[in-house]
Amino acid sequence: MVYWVLFGSFTLLMLMGTPIAFCLGIASLLTVIYMGLPPIVVFQQLNSGISVFAMMAIPFFIFAGDLMIRGGIAARLIRFAAGLVGHLRGGLGQVNIVASTLFGGISGSAVADASAVGGLMIPQMAKRGYDRDYAVNVTVNAAIIALMIPPSHNMILYSIAAGGNVSVADLFTAGIVPGMLLALALMATAYVVARRRGYPAEPFPGFARVGYFFLASLPGLLLIGIIFGGVRSGIFTATESSCIAVIYALAVAILVYRELDWAGFVEATLGAVRTTAMVLLVIGAAASFGWLMAFLQVQQTAIAGIRAISDDPIMVLLLINLSLLLLGTFMDMAPMIIICTPVLLPIVKAFGIDPVHFGVVMILNAGIGLNTPPVGTVLFVGCAVGGITIREAMRTIWPFFGASVAVLLLVTYVPALSLWLPALFR
Repeated sequence: MVYWVLFGSFTLLMLMGTPIAFCLGIASLLTVIYMGLPPIVVFQQLNSGISVFAMMAIPFFIFAGDLMIRGGIAARLIRFAAGLVGHLRGGLGQVNIVASTLFGGISGSAVADASAVGGLMIPQMAKRGYDRDYAVNVTVNAAIIALMIPPSHNMILYSIAAGGNVSVADLFTAGIVPGMLLALALMATAYVVARRRGYPAEPFPGFARVGYFFLASLPGLLLIGIIFGGVRSGIFTATESSCIAVIYALAVAILVYRELDWAGFVEATLGAVRTTAMVLLVIGAAASFGWLMAFLQVQQTAIAGIRAISDDPIMVLLLINLSLLLLGTFMDMAPMIIICTPVLLPIVKAFGIDPVHFGVVMILNAGIGLNTPPVGTVLFVGCAVGGITIREAMRTIWPFFGASVAVLLLVTYVPALSLWLPALFR
């Protein structure tokens, strides 16, 4: 009966449209009261869930991303991407994907990626004759790449949810190859759709101009190397790297590009505070919910249930992928990672699946969920920027959605794609 109280109240509140943080918190509180435990336990777990030193990396990376958007870094990365791949069929679509890859490697946030790159690219694509649904679908699917390559703060979140026993440096490294595969798959899809719709290619500006654009964007691109190289080599931790990212972004935006004024700094600060407050509330509520699941031994029940279905790791991963894709349609990324990791990680470890590999699979699953209604945060941002409805975007999203799922299956069943690079750097 206690399972029904916990999961039933959570599901009911979500169906009523209650914000996810309150769904988690109220469900935990009702369950604790039903069990006869003191209600303060929920608040103690909420507090302990956000009182983790490694969690400080998340607000700093969010702040760094906001500073880069307002400091001219995103615009220069897009200009470099335009020179690099704009001459391909559907040129601005290809530029969008490459720019998202470059900017994602700096911001680590899919929402920031969709907002920054989409805000610049979608209006330009519409002016050049691209359909808005195509522009939005390219933008929102390319934004997922930001989750796979460092400095993805969702990988930090996964490491914390895993009890701090999974190396953030290994996760950062493991996501690079899958992230590049996703970029290539989306570029191929954008090319095919562009040919079918008759979209043009942009003129090639020449190698001299491409070189100039590269040099102009180099101060921003160096941040990727600083973060990844520093964390991978052990010079600083992921939390320390987030602080360095903020200082470096400020230095580039103020001293190099000179585009960040006081008003922009205040906007970036307030935006980061608002986003951080929302994220941390969700994480804290999810920590209470996760503690209850551990207390009720939900993990052991889940392992026994899956073993009753199959002992084959391939089938287990398929079932987990289907479950996560379904959860992603109505659960945002942070609570999904916090809630599902403590439940699913013991299961995959029991079947001999590497935690680092599973972390990449989970984050890619959750990323795809960001583009699936009714809780598709990145899709909502893209549609708002593009000025179209969710229905219009969903009609033509399927080629891009199919490419993302194909990469997910490839990464799931070829662990070497995630694990060979971390092994190389050890």
